Amino acid sequence: MKKISALTGLMAGACMLMSQGSVAQECEELILGSAISLTGKYATNGIHAKNGYEFAFKKIAEHGGVKIGDKCYNFKAIYYDDESKGDRGATLAERLINQDKVQYMLGPYSSGLTKAIAPVTEKYQIPMVEAEGASRSLFNKGYKYLFAVLSTSEQYLASAITLAAEKAESAGGKASDVKVAVAVENDPFSLDIRAGVLEDAKKFGMQIVIDEQLPRDLSDMSAILTKAKLLKPDVLIVSGHSKGAATAVRQIGEQNLSVPMVAMTHCEAADVVGKFGAAANDILCSTQWAETLTYSDSIFGTAAEYEVEFKANYTEYEGKKVPYQTAQASAAVYVFKDAFERAGSLDKDVVRDAIAATDLSTFYGQIKFSEAGNNIAKPMVLRQIQDGEYNVVAPSAFASHPLNWPRKAQ
Repeated sequence: MKKISALTGLMAGACMLMSQGSVAQECEELILGSAISLTGKYATNGIHAKNGYEFAFKKIAEHGGVKIGDKCYNFKAIYYDDESKGDRGATLAERLINQDKVQYMLGPYSSGLTKAIAPVTEKYQIPMVEAEGASRSLFNKGYKYLFAVLSTSEQYLASAITLAAEKAESAGGKASDVKVAVAVENDPFSLDIRAGVLEDAKKFGMQIVIDEQLPRDLSDMSAILTKAKLLKPDVLIVSGHSKGAATAVRQIGEQNLSVPMVAMTHCEAADVVGKFGAAANDILCSTQWAETLTYSDSIFGTAAEYEVEFKANYTEYEGKKVPYQTAQASAAVYVFKDAFERAGSLDKDVVRDAIAATDLSTFYGQIKFSEAGNNIAKPMVLRQIQDGEYNVVAPSAFASHPLNWPRKAQ
């Protein structure tokens, strides 16, 4: 009887495995395309984004795939390396659409590359959900097939200006006494950040004592920092993607520069804590997403659960924060799943309309698109590096820790 029971159990298990395999085989492939930076100056973030896409494919497949009618689909992507060059990105987008017959696109990395590719996807009426192009100039062109899950770039560091005003007033001074230094890359994303900072500084009547562009190769900003030592700004704003962030933190430490508030983009992606240790302390880092935020969904779980599970799948992030670029890439894939299922169709124009009507709660935050295609439902937050940890300090509604101020030379 025990032998029969064991045999029956084995047969039942085999049947179950066959059944699961059968279900998996019934899910057809649903192809997305992406020209993404795997080499060149944006390679670090391009790889972060690609990893975010792939992790989302895996999680969605584990939850039954994309269900359209009585069929299920699993996402698969065709990637080409745009080498961090806009003209190559546009050429590859044409290749994906015309040769590979891709009908749906995930975005590239950076606003500049998105700006190069968007006219191509618009020309062929291909829906593109992108996660890495935040320049507001992308959303004043009247594009109907471009959608972005992230907040636009003028919002990235503007809140640092508000923080500086609050601190000046709490110390008995006036916001108009605050001196601001701005150093940004000459690209659409960073120039938008500059515009947002200057607009907010003007509202408070602050003085702009430095307003310069970073060197083209982003490898040396020592001349700007020397000027900052002489002019003694109260706030230093830096935007130059991952390479610019790494250069800024390294050289601020080398020059022993003391500025009460330093705020920049791409801290996590550049791994400034891992590379420069204490030199990164008390720097403010803008972020689209943090694992401490109280966002959640039925696929990825909470923001904290996303962080833990992603690291379990990509061990190279062990001991580091998962970059927000990775999280928002996963969110872009989730938007496609949601839109396909609500559309109940693979027709690209029906899917486009479903994307436009998105109102989706995710581990990354709420996603809802304006008529222009940008996400109008999710705020930016600021994290401060405190003893090597990234802690949310602004806006106050999301703050997990108080702000360390003023920042001293390390």
